[in-house]
Formats: sequence, C-alpha cells, structure tokens
Amino acid sequence: MSPTVTTSSEANGNVSAATARAAASAAATAEAAGPQPVTMAKALNTALVDAMSADSSVLVFGEDVGTLGGVFRITDGLTKTFGEQRCFDTPLAESGIVGMAVGMAINGMRPVVEMQFDAFAYPAFEQIVSHVAKMHNRTRGAVKLPMVIRVPYGGGIGGVEHHCDSSESYYAHTAGLKVYTPATVADGYRMLREAIDSDDPVMFMEPKKLYWSKDLVDLSSLRASYEEGTTAGLASEGRAAVARPGTDATLIAYGPSVPTALAAAEAAALEGRSLEVIDVRTLVPFDDVTVCESVRKTGRAVVIAEAHGFASVSSEIVARVQERCFHHLAAPIRRVTGFDIPYPAPKLEKYYLPGVDRILDAVDDLQWED
Repeated sequence: MSPTVTTSSEANGNVSAATARAAASAAATAEAAGPQPVTMAKALNTALVDAMSADSSVLVFGEDVGTLGGVFRITDGLTKTFGEQRCFDTPLAESGIVGMAVGMAINGMRPVVEMQFDAFAYPAFEQIVSHVAKMHNRTRGAVKLPMVIRVPYGGGIGGVEHHCDSSESYYAHTAGLKVYTPATVADGYRMLREAIDSDDPVMFMEPKKLYWSKDLVDLSSLRASYEEGTTAGLASEGRAAVARPGTDATLIAYGPSVPTALAAAEAAALEGRSLEVIDVRTLVPFDDVTVCESVRKTGRAVVIAEAHGFASVSSEIVARVQERCFHHLAAPIRRVTGFDIPYPAPKLEKYYLPGVDRILDAVDDLQWED
C-alpha cells in the first residue's frame, strides 16, 4: 500500500503550509534588493527551501541534517520551517538511508538525501548501483525513481581520508544515474532545483571547498529565471558552459577544478596565451558538442580534475575528445589530476591537488614549437 504524501502542515502540527510559504516569501523579499554576495552553501539551501515550498512530496533526510542543519549547514532551518517529517535525522546507516529513499521514490515522493561526506557514501554503494541505477530499466520503465543523493566531495578543506574523496567516477560509470557537479553559486541553485525536479535519480556532487565561495547573485531573479526556464524547456543538464573564452588552448574542468582552471587562464593571459575554460557541469549526460567545439577551435586541450587520473572521468573526457577532434588536434591532450594514491594528510594536500603551476606546465607541453 502506497504511503500518503503529506503536506508540510500534515507533517508537523505546529508547522503549516502557510508558514512554509511565508518563509519563502520573506526570503524573496529580502533578496529583492538585487545582486548580493551569496555563498554556494546559501544557494543550495535556498534551492532546497524553494523546492520543498513548491512540492510537498520533496523531503530531506540524512545524518545531522535536521536540528544541526548538516555538517556544512546546507539544510539549516529546514526542520524548523517544514517540520520533522519533511526534514529529519537518520541513524548512521548510509545503506539504510538510500534504501529508504528508494522505497519513498517508488511510492510518489521526491527524497533528497545527504551522504555528509564523499567516502561515507560507500556503504550505500550496493543500493545505488543495484537498485537506484537499475530500477527504471528493471521495470521496463514502469517505475521511476525521482530522488537526489547529495554528496559533498573533493578536497581543499584540510580534511583527512574518508572526508576528501573524489568519487564521481564510480557514479559516472554506472548506467542509469545522472551526475551533476556545479562550480558556481548560480549553478548550485539552478542545478539542484533541476535535480530535484528530474524523474531520474541524480548523484549531486557538491564541491566542499566551494561551499563558502561567493558570487554576486540575485537569488530572486535566479528563482524566477529557473521557473521561466523550466517552462521554456531550458535546462543545465547536458550543457557545458564556456566559463572563459579563449583561442590558444582549452582547459576542460568541472566542479572544484573550475576556479583553478580560471586562475590558470588568468595567469596564462599575463604570459600572452589565451586559454578557453569549459565548465562541464553535468558529467552524465555529457555535453560533447560544447567541449568539442572549443577544442576544434583551439586545437589543444588540457583536462583538469581532482580525482585520480587512472580510469577516471578525466580519462573518459580525453577519449571522447580524441575520438571526435583527432584531425583538429595540434598536440596530444594532456591531463592534470590528483595523483594515483590515497588522499594525503592535510598538510600535503596542496601537493596532491591540481594547481595553477601544474596546469601551466601542461599547457607549455602542448607542442607549441610545431
């Protein structure tokens, strides 16, 4: 028997749907002043508030996401606003968290679960690979799983192993999953809303070190443009972005590596080289068109990622570009990635993570003498 999808007023006696709408309205009023410095964390939190206000079937759960508001405070205030039946804490049991989300999604809800840290998700891997990814195909399309698994991932926060993994390749390799990873504040909002609205399961990879990065954003306009874009059929999914135009070589990056690529392009400009930066945005589906258009134009490419280089998303990108752009390449495609070792101790992570100098060295190696 399918459970009844509750509204926010039914979820908690002292929290009404009107309260949720009032909270969203108050937030919109506060944001009406135009572009303001906004963090990625705030954009993600606002996306959750707006999604839960718009659809009573959206609910959020995971470890410490309730009263605490999450380790990174992405779910801050959700329990107070929407009640404990729509945003609640779970036991420390990732497999159970994802398994429960599968059952809820099958029965008409839109669960958004948090894995807290990248490597904490591994106990749930069997659920993700065997059920989340396969349910739609297993039932010949009869059953949809509209669920989002939020995974704070990557390094750059001085964390230790199990807290700084770049695990995106595991999910990108698994047919049946979409994989999103925003690199800007605006994309954080827009892409999380899209993920929640999707009828397919989405692995939403959030770059931890970008949580407190700031961009000038008008959240009110962003909310309106998202809803207008949804109506017009516009979406971020499967669409890479040209983060910086250039003519001499293409830097292809995603998630936490995009700001590093932009910094390298800025440094290269001082040396007289014009580097185009492509923000991949969604690893699955992948935007071959935008990436390859850039590489055909510049003739040279470097792929940048924090994850290990071997059997990775970066190696897949190189293969796809080489297959489609071979006769346009002036030099072999280079990669700048994390080294093929377990994530190092905090004091050593600066040597492990891709940096501007390593990227510029790779650019220098693109056979310019020819």
